[in-house]
Formats: sequence, C-alpha cells, structure tokens
Amino acid sequence: MNVQAVEHLPGRRAFIRPGVLLTRSPVAAERWTQSAERAGDLFELHLTPGADPCEIAAALRERGVDASPNHVVTGQPLFFGGPTGAPRPAPPPRHAAGEPSRVTVAVLDTGLAPHPWFRDADWFAGQPGEVPDADGDGLLDAQAGHGTFIAGLLLRQAPGTRLRVARVLDGNGVGDEAGVLRALGVLRDTHVDVLVLSFGCHTYDDLPSPLVERALGAFPHTVVVACAGNTGSSRPFWPAALPGVIAVAALDAAGSGRARFSAYGPWVDACARGEDLTSTFVDFHPFDGYAMWSGTSFATAVVAGAIASAARHMSAQEAARHVLQSAGAGRFPDLGVHVPGPR
Repeated sequence: MNVQAVEHLPGRRAFIRPGVLLTRSPVAAERWTQSAERAGDLFELHLTPGADPCEIAAALRERGVDASPNHVVTGQPLFFGGPTGAPRPAPPPRHAAGEPSRVTVAVLDTGLAPHPWFRDADWFAGQPGEVPDADGDGLLDAQAGHGTFIAGLLLRQAPGTRLRVARVLDGNGVGDEAGVLRALGVLRDTHVDVLVLSFGCHTYDDLPSPLVERALGAFPHTVVVACAGNTGSSRPFWPAALPGVIAVAALDAAGSGRARFSAYGPWVDACARGEDLTSTFVDFHPFDGYAMWSGTSFATAVVAGAIASAARHMSAQEAARHVLQSAGAGRFPDLGVHVPGPR
C-alpha cells in the first residue's frame, strides 16, 4: 500500500502518498516536479526524489499558493489499534420504503451493492458497485460494504431519498485527497442537498487542506456532514473540523455517552448512536445482505439522514438548522447535539 507516515509536527502523525503534491498552480512547484497529471483544475505533481511534499506545501502556502500533500483518508468503522470494529452478520432491521423524495444525498464511499432495499430504485442504475474481495483471497475485504451500510442507514432515517454514490475508498477503506477532490469536481455542477463524507484524516500541520476547503466551498447550498473520526482524541479530524461542515461523533449503544473510539472536542457539532447499528450490507459469506457495525461513519449517516428527512419540507440548510436546534435529547459536552437514530 503506497502510504507514508509523516510527523511534520512532533507527535502529530499524518499519512500521505509519498512524493506527491497537489496544487492548482504547478508553475510554483516546477523546480521540484518530475511529472504532472491534470484532473480538472487540480494538478497532481510527482516530485523529484528526496523532495518533501509537506515542506514544499508549507512554503507554497506562505506565498499564497494553494497546495497540499496528497493526504491518505480512511473510512471510519474500524477503531485505531485493533480490529474490534469489524462488521458482524445480523438479521434485517425494520425498514419502510417511503414515498419517493426530491431530496438527493451524495455519498463518497466504497460504492453500493445491489441490495433489495434500493436496487429497483430509479436512481440506482449507474452507481459504482462495491468490490467485496479485490485481492481474490476469498475473504471479504476489511471495509468492503461500508458504502452499502451507509446507504441503508440513510434510507432508514429518510425513506424514499435519492442517493448518488461516488467511490473514493477501496475495500480496505483507504483513499486519498486527490480522489476526493476529483469526486467533488464531478459533483460540483449537479444538484446535491446533503453530502456525506464518512472518512477523513489528520493533516500534516493540523490545518485544513486549502484544496478541500475550496472544493467544499463550491457547494454553498449543500449541507456537508462528515465523521469526527474513530481516533478517541480531540485532535481535529478533517474535513469534519472545517467551519461549515457538520462534524459528527458517536455515542455508545445505550446512547448515554461517548463511544470509547469516538473523537470529541469543541469542533464537533452533533452526535448519534454509533455502536452496534444494523443496516444493509453486501451479500458475501457469512453475510446475507445485513450486518451490525460500529463507527463514527455510521453516526454520520444517522445525522445526515435526519437532515435529508427534514429537507422534504424545507431547504437543506433550513433542515440542518431544524435538526440541530430541535433535537430533543439535549447536548453532550464536546460531542454536540444528540440526534436520535432509527429504532
């Protein structure tokens, strides 16, 4: 796996694609560049051996140039330090199809399996599929089914909602900033009410990537909801910690306090149950289309689904304010407003 750990700030580890710099102005980094690839208005620069993407990004930003290392992003069902977040087979949860809605939720994730809950929906055709076993070892990849699980939680909260899926994570739940930016570029000129980002990262300097911040700024009428991360810490997790993004933490199975894996802090806006949730999944032994799983990713889907449900009757921005201001179960310190999930 092409991943490098860096500590630009002592004790503040981040993960990047080695030797790669992202920028909108390749001329500014020309003397460090070996080759360049263009994707829309983004350039992916492959640097000369020994060039440090973090140092170059920092230098370019001081000159007013938007630049970033290609940060590695990960889906967030797995807990740091162990496999205790693996999905488990489960019986089907309660589900109502609901009347078709005009509300569109975009999900950047691992793809979408043809599940009975939504495979016949008019929006399903053309969605990128899940890849359950990319390495062909006969075993389900570690985070395959993540996007399908998110979809089921959204539809339990907001039946009839239209989904639009982009694949930015592989079956191990790993992607990068460049892939996220490309997906956002494709979505930019389409109608999206709610954007779900159930992944994230720490950055090399603990500041937001200016490229991601600018890309999300191109969705002024879209509510962006992102997971706070399964880091168990208060260190900002991006893009959730961006101003204007609803950062979601996870509560325990009882809904009475923070799940032990969940991030927390003053930058977190909302929380929902994130332990032992049941939803749609891939049909791959030993799973029969349903699973139980835990993570801030899934709490994020619960909050996004509540906003999508309210957006049937008002704008998405009004729906977000309504959900965050009228949630009846109160507020948890450093976790934000509690948004109830599906029963």
